[in-house]
Amino acid sequence: MTAGTVTPAVPDQAVVEGEVLLVDKPAGWTSFDVVNKLRRAHGGLKMGHAGTLDPIATGLLIICTGRKRKSIEQYMGLDKEYVATMRLGIRTPSYDTETAVTKECPTDGIGEAQIRELVQQFTGAQQQVPPMWSAVKKDGKRLYELARKGIEVERAPRDVRIASISMDRVAVPDVIMTVVCSKGTYIRTLVHDMGERLGCGATMTALRRTKIGPYRIEDARTVEDLVERAREMRQV
Repeated sequence: MTAGTVTPAVPDQAVVEGEVLLVDKPAGWTSFDVVNKLRRAHGGLKMGHAGTLDPIATGLLIICTGRKRKSIEQYMGLDKEYVATMRLGIRTPSYDTETAVTKECPTDGIGEAQIRELVQQFTGAQQQVPPMWSAVKKDGKRLYELARKGIEVERAPRDVRIASISMDRVAVPDVIMTVVCSKGTYIRTLVHDMGERLGCGATMTALRRTKIGPYRIEDARTVEDLVERAREMRQV
């Protein structure tokens, strides 16, 4: 090798063949933002995520690279665990803090016992209507595109299953709960429906996905860590 010759980067074989990345998604990023960042770091390697997290949400995002993309559906079908914060007494169009509060109601008289009793009504198999502010398609258009124009359309309910809801902290108007649920469950819709059942309304103010099947957030790495790892591999 002559002086000044640069040794070409050799990608790690595991990356080429495909692998499963466990990412701790930061708030403010879309799931596609994370995929695009890591794709660029891996020199354009094809990859995709196994289950969307809204920008407001943080936590576990599974990304399949290379040939592992064939397994995405397998990971998407696994049960999920979330830690959600519900604020009673306010309503927003998106059911979370991505849109402005449109109505406020008093929460006087709502106590911990009433909330814990309510939770039991929302466990098990049930139907859930997707929020207007979602990526669900209606006649070829994303619902959030219609919502931004002030258009609301009828949405077909979906079958979901909520395995368990545990109250981690109740300090009205805020409630922190851990939810284990099936694929396709909207936690912000669950929060909205609970608020409607209580009569005061509710909005999700925080959400963190902590588990997907056997995969745990404790084993995930930050986007920055994975980008640095990819750069080191490409320089080998």
